[in-house]
Amino acid sequence: MAITYLKRAFKTAASDEGAVRETVERMLAEIEADGADRAVAYARDLDGWQGDIVVSPETFARARDQVPSALRDDIAFAHDNVRRFAEAQRQAIRDMEIEVVPGLHAGHRNIPLQTAGCYVPGGRYAHIASAIMSVTTARVAGVETVVACAPPRGEEGIHPATLFALELCGADIVLNLGGVQGVAALAFGLFGNPSADILVGPGNQYVAEAKRALFGRVAIDMFAGPTESCVIADRTADPEIVACDLVGQAEHGYNSPVWLIALDRDLAEAVIALVPEMAESLPEPNRTSAVEAWRDYAEVTVADSREAAVEMADRYVPEHLQVQCADLDWWLANLREYGSLFLGAETTVAFGDKVSGPNHILPTKGAARHTGGLSVGKFLKTLTWQRMTREANREIGPACARISRLEGMEGHARSADIRLDKWYGGEDFDLSPEAPGIDAEGD
Repeated sequence: MAITYLKRAFKTAASDEGAVRETVERMLAEIEADGADRAVAYARDLDGWQGDIVVSPETFARARDQVPSALRDDIAFAHDNVRRFAEAQRQAIRDMEIEVVPGLHAGHRNIPLQTAGCYVPGGRYAHIASAIMSVTTARVAGVETVVACAPPRGEEGIHPATLFALELCGADIVLNLGGVQGVAALAFGLFGNPSADILVGPGNQYVAEAKRALFGRVAIDMFAGPTESCVIADRTADPEIVACDLVGQAEHGYNSPVWLIALDRDLAEAVIALVPEMAESLPEPNRTSAVEAWRDYAEVTVADSREAAVEMADRYVPEHLQVQCADLDWWLANLREYGSLFLGAETTVAFGDKVSGPNHILPTKGAARHTGGLSVGKFLKTLTWQRMTREANREIGPACARISRLEGMEGHARSADIRLDKWYGGEDFDLSPEAPGIDAEGD
């Protein structure tokens, strides 16, 4: 198996990891100490926002009126798809119970978190889809309170379409806050909202660092970096479609890596020739992002076999992985390191980003090796329980006492002893760690 590079990246995501940690930690400390007033000050200074922080019912009503009916229908369509997929996920996550030994029943329950904090990016784009993905999934999971925030846009505040989506999907409270101050408001429970148990949603490097810094105090969906996309394509693929899909993902930002793994050199060279012109044809600021991402972060390789292509894709661990090849079932069975998989030329990442149903909040920077994307399960905690009869204590108790004494934990052993003594005092139990069945060496 062999891989040939036709284009190498000059930079990686690590190239742009600036010294943001000190800034984020300082801001979080100030906001935690001074509360809502400090968050408001940052909103004034960084975003120029002079309006109310908590979005009012009247603002939601105005937003509904400002969104064209066709767009409202599209948002509702996307919401329905995401909701249906999340509902199917929830039905697949089941409580369970088992009788481990006679008289000992144990199980687990999947209990929703009480409060979710959903960060919705702003900036250049109205991130309608991110609002749908996070809030809808939390609601389907059964989260009691969903608080969302998004950066205000000048004097307008949050984009009307984003507000419409947040209201439609069921956000209880929406805050005109972005950046570190928005994340802090969600985590610390400012402006009357309860403190979040989990923070979810994409954002810039300051948002990502704020979530990382708060992890442990709260749960987070993942520590996210720039958007990544990889396409595997063979000679059956259309080079124009491949090139368009790569450019479409590169427009996310100047540091968004896009990778092509081709099984045909002619296809790879055709794509390399097409991408620059397609990137240049975009409007600004998308054009600059796509041009720079392709120039600095993109790679194109040629694999001499399907197995080599899989090995290369597993090396990238891409957030999005598209396969435009024959025998899609083979690829589905053999690929395993990705955030989300898109099979066939008919299934572009753009559909998944916006409307098709599976969540688009996905792991980046190799995190797909150990986690999937945002799902209903992220908003649930799996809690175990157990119940046993006195008869079960006859078997469980002596084993517990012996293991505890072998470990040197006499107090644990006595919790078993007292039960055996009270309920089976007439029986002779060997409770020393040297009793048969216990390895006194601890091996």
